[in-house]
This record gives sequence, structure tokens and C-alpha cells, in this order.
Amino acid sequence: MNKFFNEMTCDGLDLRASADIREHYREFCGWLQRQSPETIARKRAEADLSFRRVGITFAVYGDGAGTERLIPFDTIPRIIPAPEWAQLQRGLVQRVKALNMFIHDIYHEQNIIKAGIIPAEQIYRNAQYRPEMQGISVASDIYAHIAGVDIVRAGAGEFYVLEDNLRVPSGVSYMLEDRKMMMRLFPELFARNKIAPVDHYPDLLLDNLRSVAPMGVDDPTVVVMTPGMYNSAYFEHAFLAQQMGVELVEGKDLFVSDNHVYMRTTHGPKRVDVIYRRLDDDFLDPLAFRPDSSLGVPGLLSVYRAGRVTLANAIGTGVADDKSIYPFVPDMIKFYLSEEPVLNNVPTYQCRKAEDLAYTLAHLPELVVKEVHGAGGYGMLVGPAASRAQIEDFRARLIAKPDGYIAQPTLALSACPTYVESGIAPRHIDLRPFVLSGKTISMVPGGLTRVALEEGSLVVNSSQGGGTKDTWILEATEDAPC
Repeated sequence: MNKFFNEMTCDGLDLRASADIREHYREFCGWLQRQSPETIARKRAEADLSFRRVGITFAVYGDGAGTERLIPFDTIPRIIPAPEWAQLQRGLVQRVKALNMFIHDIYHEQNIIKAGIIPAEQIYRNAQYRPEMQGISVASDIYAHIAGVDIVRAGAGEFYVLEDNLRVPSGVSYMLEDRKMMMRLFPELFARNKIAPVDHYPDLLLDNLRSVAPMGVDDPTVVVMTPGMYNSAYFEHAFLAQQMGVELVEGKDLFVSDNHVYMRTTHGPKRVDVIYRRLDDDFLDPLAFRPDSSLGVPGLLSVYRAGRVTLANAIGTGVADDKSIYPFVPDMIKFYLSEEPVLNNVPTYQCRKAEDLAYTLAHLPELVVKEVHGAGGYGMLVGPAASRAQIEDFRARLIAKPDGYIAQPTLALSACPTYVESGIAPRHIDLRPFVLSGKTISMVPGGLTRVALEEGSLVVNSSQGGGTKDTWILEATEDAPC
């Protein structure tokens, strides 16, 4: 009996036993059984070659080789039936709505602090808190215009939110390219299955960005702002700008004049109204944040404070995706919306609390410990997979700086059959849907499924060797219980 929930099969990994195949996977499994290993191997090689030709690569910071890598792509999709997706979507919309209300609150009335729900020091001492934003109004009171919420399935199949990514969430280009690749390699699958489309995401994103332009701007100019070609997500920045039909700019392409932001063009300056920025707060304006930043626009903050340009996501949004704030999100939902959370958090120990720290130190081999400001799978301990030396190293870190860490039980993440060197084998996965907030909250049916390719690994991040899968949301399909 598996210790984890298998997305495709009810028990074991016998893809030939139709009784074991979950209802929403049966059509795909029937097709898969008719494919020869040679056919699948050829298709996988074709996908790798195509991704490399198009330039769908990422750079790993600190990689001594300095090379760009392909994110491994798996041709077995992750399939979610319509009723499950409906529940996920309802929970994601609820969560992101509450998070936006929270960010507005902490920079204005601070009612959640006054109510004693979140300690004031958790906000003011947060590295992502920006006092410069205090009392500043932003368009439509929206701060997290684009959110990538990481979802895992554990236990008997329950969904949990693992973390919220609200600063500059990445990965949506891989969601779109994975779908395009599957449709190119296996068009017959899309003719036989009612798979909800995702290719309209760039149009949805552009409409969302235009909807939050500064007041009085009827035909806003939108740009995507990138740190430059050496950024690990540069492919995505260029991809989204091209797909939306807007300019991709760097800080040096913009300037401030008369309290507005302008873009340099061959036809002269052009006013910019909405900036989808893909660089961190610290680098946006050297006059306000890091004076050594050559990536930003001097004076940008003053224009932003005057309400004459919209930044997506807003400055100071990162305070809400810090892992020290994550445990409070269910309380935010109850406080701002008077609703019970649709999606649960993973149980979390806040190491700044003496009792939680004591428990964590006593159970390190059983827990996952994360830096509150960490990302990309770095700065974390997976207790069951760690050596004694690694555990003792983290013990020393926790004792030295307990407020810099949280701990969570090691979840038995769900697994999906995946092509690996030995054939088809289960590998652990997560899901990052993308939620857009503007005049309304919207999302495409799907997301980026990331897969931990190493046997037994729970770390799905591409920077740690993870891969991706296409995510299918089946329309009007009922799931049969196992």
C-alpha cells in the first residue's frame, strides 16, 4: 500500500489494471498503453530539442559552470477533474482576496494588529515591510496583482496551501509552453479529452493590468520591466511581453519627468502607466531603496506615491508572502471575510515561540525547516532526508536565530507517474496556479505542476533539479471514488 496519494492510480502503479485507474485518468491511460517505448522516447527527445531551440532555459545562481539549463519536461500530464478544480479555485480566490485586504490594512488602518491577531513586530520587523508605503493609496486597493500559490496534496488526497508567492511569482511561461508542447506532440489527446484551455492567460493578464491603471487613464501603456538578460527568469519576462504585445524594458529604458514615468522610444518619450515589474523592491528606485542599484528608475517611488503609475505587484507586497506571516492567513480570512478557509494551511511551528522552538529542536529528523525569507528550495532542511551533520548544523542555526525559521511536518506529497531512466515511476509533485487580481479576481484553469525527479525527493524547485508537467483540468468530468 502506498504511503502517499497517487494522482493516477487508487493503489499501486499497475497502469494495466483498469480497476485501479482513477476515473479521470482512464482515457489517458488507455492511450498510454497503446504507445511503444520508442515512440514516447522519440517524443521526449523532440520536446527537449524544441525547448532548447526556443530558449526555454533558466540560470542557476551560484552555478560555477555559468550555463543555462533546460527544466526537464515530463510527457505524462497531471490531470485534475472539474469538481476538484472548482474547490481549488474557490479557495484560491478567497485566499488572495484576504491577502490583498491584509496588505492594504497593514499600510493603512492596521486593524488586524489592533485586534491582536498578528503581533505588530511580525509586521514592522519583517524585511519586506516598506514604511514608505504607509498611508499610500494604490489603484483599486490591489497589491498582489499576480499571485502564485503553491498547492500540495497529502494524506488521503486533501489539498493544502504550502506557501504564497506574492512578490514576483514566476513559472507561468512554463505552464503555457508545456501545454503548447503537449498539443504539438500529442494532438490526438486533445481531440479525445475535454481539456480546459490556458493559452488565453496573456490576454487575461493584459486585461488585468490595464484595469488597474491610474485614475483617469483610459488607454494605458503597459510594460514589462526586467532586471536584464542575466536574470534566471529572463525567458519568462521576454515571453510574457511578447505574448501581451507590450514592450520589455529595463530600468535604463525608463525615466521620470514632471512626476510621470516615460519610456525612451525611437519616436521620442512615451508615457508609461502600468509597470509589470519583475525585480525586487530593493532595486526599483536607487533614490528610495538601494543607492547602488543600477536596475531601477530614479524617482520612481515619488511617481508611484502620487498615484501616477501602477506597479504590479505593489511595493511592500512581500510582507504577505513571508513564511513568518503564512501561519496567520487562515486568521486573515476569518477576520476580513468572516468566512472559514476553503483551503487549509500545512500545520506550522513558529520557531520564534519558545514552545514551538522546543518542539522543533526535539523533532528535527521528522520535520521540514524553512527560512522565513527563503525561496527556491534554498535554506531549508528536510529532516528525514538529512544527514546527522546537516541536522546539527540546522540545530545551531535555530538556536542562534529562532525567529528566522518555521518548521512543518514532512508531508507525504502526492505522486504522479513520471518517465524516469528506469521507466514509469511515481514522483512527488506540487501545483502553482496563478491568480490575477484587478477589478475582478480571475485565473485560467490550470497551473504549473512541478515534479521532484529524484526518487523519494520532496523538493520540486527547478533550481534543485525538479521538472515540470502539463496540468489538465478536465471539463464536465466526474471523478469516481476509489
